Amino acid sequence: MAKTRKQKKGKIDPVGQVHITSSFNNIIITITDGAGNVHAWASAGKMGFRGSKKNTPYAAQV
Repeated sequence: MAKTRKQKKGKIDPVGQVHITSSFNNIIITITDGAGNVHAWASAGKMGFRGSKKNTPYAAQV
């Protein structure tokens, strides 16, 4: 049986930027650190919205 190792969690800088890209078909939200490295992202399509529902205010809030 192989040994499992715990992953070390790196320190995350508390200062960052949120980029919101809204097009006619989708909304994409990206969270980056000060250097521009992406830490998290989400889109309406990733959350399960399909078709014209992806570009609604409700999809942006979820």
